[in-house]
Amino acid sequence: MSSPPAKSYTREEVASHASDGDMWMVVHGRVYDVSKFARMHPGGEHFIHKYAGKDGTKAFDAFHRQDVLTGMAARFCIGTVAEEPPFPLAAPGDISAVPYAETSYWHSWKSPYYTESHVKFRAAIRDFFDREVMPDAAKLDDMGKEPSEELYRKMGQFGILAARIGRGPWLEGLQLPGGLPASEFEYFHEQIAHEEVARLGVPGFCDGLGAGLIIGLPPVLHYGRPELAKRVGRECLLGEKRICLAISEPHAGSDVAGMATTATKSECGRFWVVRGAKKWITNGSFCDYFVTACRTGKGITLLLVERSEGLSTKKIKTSYSPSAGTAYVLYEDVRVPVENTLGEENKGFQCIMHNFNHERWFIVAGVNRASRLIVEECFKWAHQRVVFGKPLISQPVIRNKLAHMVAQVEGVQSWLELVTYQMNKMDYKEQNKHLGGPIALLKLAATRAANHVNDEACQIFGGRAITRTGMGRVIEGFQRSIKYGAILGGSEEIMADLGIRQAMKQYPPTARL
Repeated sequence: MSSPPAKSYTREEVASHASDGDMWMVVHGRVYDVSKFARMHPGGEHFIHKYAGKDGTKAFDAFHRQDVLTGMAARFCIGTVAEEPPFPLAAPGDISAVPYAETSYWHSWKSPYYTESHVKFRAAIRDFFDREVMPDAAKLDDMGKEPSEELYRKMGQFGILAARIGRGPWLEGLQLPGGLPASEFEYFHEQIAHEEVARLGVPGFCDGLGAGLIIGLPPVLHYGRPELAKRVGRECLLGEKRICLAISEPHAGSDVAGMATTATKSECGRFWVVRGAKKWITNGSFCDYFVTACRTGKGITLLLVERSEGLSTKKIKTSYSPSAGTAYVLYEDVRVPVENTLGEENKGFQCIMHNFNHERWFIVAGVNRASRLIVEECFKWAHQRVVFGKPLISQPVIRNKLAHMVAQVEGVQSWLELVTYQMNKMDYKEQNKHLGGPIALLKLAATRAANHVNDEACQIFGGRAITRTGMGRVIEGFQRSIKYGAILGGSEEIMADLGIRQAMKQYPPTARL
């Protein structure tokens, strides 16, 4: 945010500008000339007249978010109040000082997990998102606009896309945020990248920023032919192309056994011919590549299908923003080179399963960071909102709600960090053996906590929690998208059952009460 103009005015000077066509106002120690803005004010011109020549800070805080001052209102700022330091507004990259608004290490707690490397990494990503994404994210999310190709390229060049895929040889030669060498990149860095996306507070647009990449690119990197993996990996990680995972179908949903999309070999044997449809494909409406599961006679085969003749997409209206690009994908005799087969023919199910733990872990990181943002919003609102002459935070019932919200978010965070540490120390085989069940239960815990946080936040914000604009905007968006995490990557019921079934495998036969 740019600094306010250097000129200062006394409050007496401000008071002299209180007539039609000449109205100034003080908000948080800054002086605004609202003469031309009065008629455009969404709340009506009378509000401007009421506070013309006066300090309207309390009234402003009751109706407007601070980003109004750093955004649209900034052009009306003409200076500051003389001999009164202006109230500090959030600047790009700032770490919030609100209790529990950040992971504890960023509030001066000690941690065995984080180092200065992680501090620089988060600072770089946050500054990027605050400057390049945050100013327009809410507006684009509300309009249903998908992230632009230019933004994808910027994220690719900055290293954000690469930072969300996990460590591996594909990072070689790529820039990572904060100047981090690829050799030092580990899962806590990736966790931070996912958390910083969720912090934006616009769920649909957030998913539009690469949710398809996170689940769609790994099968190509792990199972594609070397030249294919290198070419497509580089294109996607640099933001030049976009990719998604296409498994779910209109009839079968995510039930792979009921899959109806087929792929048959052409007479020449050089192509697969794909027929069928996929549904609820995140990012599908704007992607260039579709990692597609097809029935191939004796099993399931995974193919990398490029957007080409015979492949069409259309957006699906869901409860959150169309910015996510959730799509219905139709394959009408799409010809796919056999070289685009991922893994072995008829053994695509194993390829699909390969990334499940990583996908669920990524969902946990995003869901819990989104819940943390809601905690911050509630803390701020409880201090700003005055009811019957007292701030909400003075009410024991509100403090009780915040206490339960914080306890659940911090509990999930601690478990998440413990799992992330294990991921750093275990190879893939060990992770499959030891972490599949705990990650499933962690995802269950995260989405249950988010459901509780959502419920309490709606009660704290009241009618504003169900209003898409204004003070409750972030809460409203959260409560519309809360069930995504509870369904995608495995429903809560499946996660609960999987977690306990995995634990049963380790149950000692001699254990008795």
